[in-house]
Amino acid sequence: MKIKIGNVVAGADIRNRAIVIQQKINRPVQFELSADVRATLPAWLERRGSSTGDYLFPSRVDHAGHMSTRHYSRLVDEWVTAIGLRKSEYGTHSVRRTKAAMIYRATGNIRAIQILLGHTKIENTVRYLGVDVEDALLLAERTEI
Repeated sequence: MKIKIGNVVAGADIRNRAIVIQQKINRPVQFELSADVRATLPAWLERRGSSTGDYLFPSRVDHAGHMSTRHYSRLVDEWVTAIGLRKSEYGTHSVRRTKAAMIYRATGNIRAIQILLGHTKIENTVRYLGVDVEDALLLAERTEI
């Protein structure tokens, strides 16, 4: 939630991709800004009325600070409940894992997922995705030499 406006904006344009420093590993991680996000951000930024050095999502307590992960988690719980899903099955981390799993299923490229997630070790990515021998065999069967 420590994304600054300058991470997603270049002049008057919304970037296609942004880079932030991942707190856990203190390394840069790049991520895409989808077409829907790029279409919505200008209205949010106009409403927000801030400079590039400000946080994109301000704290509700200290507007100079960033939104807490706990507040973000509560918002996701509210959104999930509002669309009729069980919040016990969906959360902030499951969204991150789902996108990575979808890309992995479509491509089989574990290295790409490692880079997207900012993992330093491929073993962590394998464990994170729950990749097993069956997955590896299915990929091998789909590949003709």
